[in-house]
Amino acid sequence: MGENNNFLLGICGSPRNQGTQFAVEYALNYASEKFGFETEIWSVRGKKIGFCTHCDYCVREKKGCIQKDDVQELYPKIENAKFLLLGTPVFQGNLSAQLKAVMDRCRALVAKNPDVFRNKIGIALAVGGDRSGGQEPAIRTILDFYLQNGVITVSGGAFGANLGACLWTRDQGKDGVKKDEEGLRTIRKVIKRLTTFTNKSD
Repeated sequence: MGENNNFLLGICGSPRNQGTQFAVEYALNYASEKFGFETEIWSVRGKKIGFCTHCDYCVREKKGCIQKDDVQELYPKIENAKFLLLGTPVFQGNLSAQLKAVMDRCRALVAKNPDVFRNKIGIALAVGGDRSGGQEPAIRTILDFYLQNGVITVSGGAFGANLGACLWTRDQGKDGVKKDEEGLRTIRKVIKRLTTFTNKSD
């Protein structure tokens, strides 16, 4: 499957349909409606996601992951996307276990095709219940994943969204994100910076 140069894939790392789901959907809708991206969301919610057990099947066989769970449906979407948005709630000061498992399972994609992520464009989003609840460490973990795999990382710039989009729910879930005007602004800043890698900026 070839890469679609207009395709932004959003991966929501929350097991709930609350603040992070809303934030990722907000970002994708903004990218689609204002800048014409083709978008799709894939959520960990309700999915069967096994942990990477370092069995090395993917390294030996070069045929992908031996585990036949819901991550298999995500692999071709990642391969086809030019742009990636990984969004996570903050759990214990960092990203969710579900999103970390998805990232670990991408080892199988890289074992099959070492260039699968190379020169894709990646952005990050984190949602926390507290104002300083671990959003930046969570975003840095996502950016480290991008760096390791050859993804070009994009932030919102030096004024307001330095590493990525940070949102604060005040422990009010989706309603809290909707009220976080500054957090929503960081999403828009990151998406606008993303367009510098396309012909869609205005």
